[in-house]
Amino acid sequence: MNPAQLQKAMKKFGIQQQDIDAIRVIIETPETNLVFENPSVARVSMGGQDSFQVVGEPVETPKESGPAFTEEDVTTVAGQASVDEDKARAALEKSEGDLAAAILDLDGA
Repeated sequence: MNPAQLQKAMKKFGIQQQDIDAIRVIIETPETNLVFENPSVARVSMGGQDSFQVVGEPVETPKESGPAFTEEDVTTVAGQASVDEDKARAALEKSEGDLAAAILDLDGA
């Protein structure tokens, strides 16, 4: 079956495919990232739902570790909760960088 016939058959079944000019695709998992450089990406629409096909060679990269907050966040939490910056930093680490949760945690302590 040639490409034109394939497109015609897909259209008959209500399947539409659109190529996407992608430069990079990153799939984040809890442990690592899968990075596809210059992949072939297509959006396939069928039955009111879209799915994406990614074709390429993934490179597995480790998750970046480090604080999920800035020193400005530490200062903000310390000021709002009336605590020193060490306590604010600890609360931000516990809340994984969620400022509101850190402030509420410190206010409730």
